[in-house]
Amino acid sequence: MRLMIVGQLEGYIGMAGKIALQRGAKVIHCEDVVEAVGALRNGKGADLAMVDVKLPIAEMVKKLADDRIHVPIVACGIGNDTRAAVKAIEAGAKEYVPLPPDADLIAAVLEAVVQENNSTIANDPAMKRVLQLADRIAPSDATILITGESGTGKEVISRYVHEKSKRSGGPFIAVNCAAIPENLLESELFGHEKGSFTGATGRRIGKFEEANGGTLLLDEVTEMPIQLQAKLLRAIQEKEVTRIGSNDVVKIDTRILATSNRNLEKSVQNGEFREDLYFRLNVVMIELPALRDRPSDIMPLAQLFADKFAEENGVEAKKISKEGQVKLQSYARRGNIRELENTMHRAVLMAIEPEIEPEAIHLSDSAFSKQSSSGAVAAVVSTETVTETSESVPTVQNPGGVEGLVGQTIADVERQMILNTLDHCLGNRTHAAKVLGISIRTLRNKLNIYKDSGIEVPAA
Repeated sequence: MRLMIVGQLEGYIGMAGKIALQRGAKVIHCEDVVEAVGALRNGKGADLAMVDVKLPIAEMVKKLADDRIHVPIVACGIGNDTRAAVKAIEAGAKEYVPLPPDADLIAAVLEAVVQENNSTIANDPAMKRVLQLADRIAPSDATILITGESGTGKEVISRYVHEKSKRSGGPFIAVNCAAIPENLLESELFGHEKGSFTGATGRRIGKFEEANGGTLLLDEVTEMPIQLQAKLLRAIQEKEVTRIGSNDVVKIDTRILATSNRNLEKSVQNGEFREDLYFRLNVVMIELPALRDRPSDIMPLAQLFADKFAEENGVEAKKISKEGQVKLQSYARRGNIRELENTMHRAVLMAIEPEIEPEAIHLSDSAFSKQSSSGAVAAVVSTETVTETSESVPTVQNPGGVEGLVGQTIADVERQMILNTLDHCLGNRTHAAKVLGISIRTLRNKLNIYKDSGIEVPAA
């Protein structure tokens, strides 16, 4: 992994760096936040940043967020300064590490980052076959298209392929094509020069260059605007990019992985995705099974999430009761692993018994959760031209049955489905959009319509 150390901590910074190097990390050092942000903007990637607690961590977090650079920050300080630690966490740091550095603690922090990015559970035969295919093709440089329903773990498998490849020592860079506005996605991928457009206050290295020597993941590639797909195709074919505002060609050595939760052949037929780009990306396809098709993995995943959230929330770790296990295994979740993760997060917080009881496990009873990904209700969600016609929000009785939908307009059913899903995803817009199978822009537009109509929308 790549570790960035920011600041001068009375000589302890060198000790922390040496410990990290001994544990196999690649270490770079920056004097202050300005230098650190500049390095990240110019392609000096990092999987983790250890920052002096005396530096303006909040400023660094904001600058990284503005530039859509995702690097977890761990604050470091001399001794156990509780006030400084709390302030750093409030500013956006994930953890506080006291110095002088303890070798085991530094190793634990590094290991936690690696495990968070690469944890894979595959006890079920359906998932074992996926990993066997991934193991066979990982050592090559072939472009891979990873498909599957929303929440099935496509990014996890992408990281697995990277770690098993000959590029594992290089960077792994992920770009969510659905979460970045259209007018910024080109800059995100290919970079830009200073002054090339309003707001371009300095040169920015694109993700293709940042991933040089490693792997670039194009997450939800079908959300990419059609006009940008031609430039992406050329970059993949010619192995070169041109930054916005520049005429200079930059050669790249980057392996491409792409994911989608949509039927790409249908998208090609509908003119939403270029056919030549589809064939360029689909050298090898890995199709991930839905969680309902890998039942042997449900309980190991549920317990993994229960342990994870117990630690994060500072509560006692608990096993899942037998009754709770039955409840989890009998539920056909539409949101797959992501929905299971959210379910266990709530269960950990709600549980009051020595073991997580079934009453703490809240499962959605909406019509949406009862349908398969190809069902009629999912088709309703993808309809983006429906307008609001009802002034009140009707309550659907017996929402699991078709009879509960009788008498409701399509707009009513769609609205309830979207709001229920957003609530189920704890207000996370990106997760909800993926579960619903619509773009983040479509979701935001619909939520704005609901707000304007006086309907309460779950907070982000």
